[in-house]
Amino acid sequence: MPRTTPPTTLTVRLNETLNAFVAANVGDEGSYENVSEYVRDLIRRDKERVERERFDRLKAELVHAFHAPEETYQPLTAAQVISRNRD
Repeated sequence: MPRTTPPTTLTVRLNETLNAFVAANVGDEGSYENVSEYVRDLIRRDKERVERERFDRLKAELVHAFHAPEETYQPLTAAQVISRNRD
């Protein structure tokens, strides 16, 4: 069973422009019930963006690898692959 971490409370300072933008997106006139819901959605979307970018990089590497001439292939161990990808 995965370990869960307790909820974290964050304090964020916003200038007037950003505060007005958040206020316009929260409450009766906005898309979100409260600021917490809005921030959680922003974080989820950013997380999805990062994961999508990683996947796109992997796809690009695979496309490149499949189009490389066969004589350029080099056998690698799992440890070598892991080591190479940590850099």
